[in-house]
Amino acid sequence: MLIMFAVCLPVMKQIFLLLCLIINGLTAFSQKQDYKVTVIGFYNLENFYDTIDNPEVDDQEFLPSGPKNYNTAIYMTKVDRLATVISEMGTDVSPDGPAILGVAEIENDTVLNDLVNNPRIKKRNYHFVHYDSRDLRGVDVGLLYNPKYFTVLDSRKLFVPLEEDGHPIYTRDVLWVKGIFDGDTIHVFVNHWPSRRGGEERSAPRRAAAAMVDKKFMDSIQAITPDAKIVVMGDLNDDPISPSVKKVIGAKGKIEDVKPGGMYNPWVDMYKKGYGTLAYQDAWGLFDQIMISSSWLDKNQAGYFYYQQHIFNKEYMVENIGKYKGYPMRTWDGNLYRGGYSDHFPTYLVMLKAVKQP
Repeated sequence: MLIMFAVCLPVMKQIFLLLCLIINGLTAFSQKQDYKVTVIGFYNLENFYDTIDNPEVDDQEFLPSGPKNYNTAIYMTKVDRLATVISEMGTDVSPDGPAILGVAEIENDTVLNDLVNNPRIKKRNYHFVHYDSRDLRGVDVGLLYNPKYFTVLDSRKLFVPLEEDGHPIYTRDVLWVKGIFDGDTIHVFVNHWPSRRGGEERSAPRRAAAAMVDKKFMDSIQAITPDAKIVVMGDLNDDPISPSVKKVIGAKGKIEDVKPGGMYNPWVDMYKKGYGTLAYQDAWGLFDQIMISSSWLDKNQAGYFYYQQHIFNKEYMVENIGKYKGYPMRTWDGNLYRGGYSDHFPTYLVMLKAVKQP
């Protein structure tokens, strides 16, 4: 019996160890990682003016006495249309929708107040950051944020210096906002770069100048904090492969090409596949972009990391008749009121954050 026990003991040990390995493996497999999900978005609100005359800006089109016969009823419908879109953006992944939403083509803080207090999104308690710029059309950029996710630490407007024939011309300032994003310190740049008026090539230096304002300020941040989390968003009036984005910002379209401190542009492949956020002469452009610094790309971090990008283009936001069929359903066709939403589709990023296991 003693001999027999001595022979069998190693076999029993092997069986015991094998059972332990199987149990441990099954336990590890059953522990799925949970994540917090949030959304960072951008939306060009298309000529979001109030109906009050501001003698300091060119808002004559958007007055009751103007060629569009812009009135309170049209304005309130516009507010409700925009709130409808914002109320639904990203809610398939996060019931709160965008935690941070950059916006463009807003006249002033009055329109933002009316927007955030619309019943469709009022319960989110959106706050906003906005500065008036010297843009000749009187439109600016702004940042809406849900204080449940984001706390503002600092902000300022960054002037974009432009000249034409030796004289200064004015465009939208860049909005920079620094804040705490659910534990992460982040920097958000909201942009609306100069248009392609006069042709894409002729106007390209203006957008390069605006991009350089972002780039220089980002460099100053990263000189102090090399791994800073940065978001550059906006209506860039350029596509993901345009020189202002590809060369000045230096944004890469593939994660593996992004070096530490570099920028990633998740819209490059989508643009090359024919997706867009606005259309002109039956050609799609993807002007509404959100780019992120390399620190958002590490999936094994305590903070939020990048997961997905989306263009929000529900069927009700798409023109279904006429020469603009298939385009974003805009508010205006010249001076003809179309009753749509915007001539741009909004975009957003889905960000994840690992939840610590108990």
